[in-house]
Amino acid sequence: MTGTLPVSLIVVSRNRPKELALCLAAIRKLDHPNFELIVVADPASAAICPQGAKVVPIDIANISAARNLGLAAAAGEIVAFIDDDAVPEPRWLARLTAPFADPGIAAAGGFVVGRNGISFQWRASCADSHGRSTEIVVDPLAVTVLAGAAGRAIRTEGTNCAFRRSVLCALGGFDPAFRFYLDETDVNMRLAAQGARTAIVPRARVHHAFAASDRRKADRTPTDLTEIGASTAVFLRKHAPPAEHGDALDRLRKDQDARLDRLVRRGALSSGGAADLRATLERGIAEGQLREMASLAPIPAAKTAFLAFAGGDGAICLAGGWIWQATRLRAEASRQSDRTTCVLMLFSPTARFHRLRFTGTHWEQIGGLFGRSERSGPAFRFWRRATRLNQEARRLDF
Repeated sequence: MTGTLPVSLIVVSRNRPKELALCLAAIRKLDHPNFELIVVADPASAAICPQGAKVVPIDIANISAARNLGLAAAAGEIVAFIDDDAVPEPRWLARLTAPFADPGIAAAGGFVVGRNGISFQWRASCADSHGRSTEIVVDPLAVTVLAGAAGRAIRTEGTNCAFRRSVLCALGGFDPAFRFYLDETDVNMRLAAQGARTAIVPRARVHHAFAASDRRKADRTPTDLTEIGASTAVFLRKHAPPAEHGDALDRLRKDQDARLDRLVRRGALSSGGAADLRATLERGIAEGQLREMASLAPIPAAKTAFLAFAGGDGAICLAGGWIWQATRLRAEASRQSDRTTCVLMLFSPTARFHRLRFTGTHWEQIGGLFGRSERSGPAFRFWRRATRLNQEARRLDF
């Protein structure tokens, strides 16, 4: 663990005060002893930020520009990023930033857990000059350090990544030409061109909800593909030979067509709605082919001093019981210290699948005593309650 390297944790939020409040509640329980919290947010979201945080106002829909504002305010040696619709596990930040004890590490990325709190949404991957990702298999219990190369980047997900500030700022930070999509992949490509080393840290986990936004509904049905088209066109202009642009854009159209067709088949989208979305994709491609791409100037040192934020005490409180005891057990969990992480497991005498979520005060896992947590496990397995509680605690690895 680093323990001593100062870390600036940056959260960008736009029109999601409810999600941001949940994210901040989990951040208060992080056990890293030396981090500052920077929230770059619209006025309504900024109003709910806790005392002790650096708050940077912004009211434009450009995640790269927002992250750069956070970078400019960051006084830590390491900068970490998490989305406002994600929540970190209590040891996330310490685990994610531990590899930076090696001065040769430029970036780090952790694993991302999906909505059920158990299955992975993203683990490890690399990206090519077209922005396409390919999964990389890594040891799920160990840190893997990989070096990029020209045309092949080691990816970090925007909702769970960290960088050495000096390296990222020398690059000019994030490119504002990427307003929403491929923004971190562009950074990864620029790092790869330098042969930079990236640490993949599987045990540094955040849980990502994919909240609704201006571009998608809560069920992830898209409402606008403009920025996907525009960012892809910009990415190709920056990283791929011109002769490859046409085929790459055709592949994008084919992939989005397949996505929209699936949504139409399951009733989430009408045929007319799919046609409208295809039009936004084409509009975005045309815009991206003309979008200005200015050279990126280095980001200077922060003008404000490091402002340490009080995180969690590192203590984990584990409790378990039957689902019909939930009211009492939840009240007990809520009475725990604001800085202590309480994990509550509620079992039913069934084989129901398990789900895990952060409630705002504690982590809560609900499922059948005999049901599966990891989706690759058996549909039914006999357990005694105390044995199952200990098994799930080991699996969580909090």
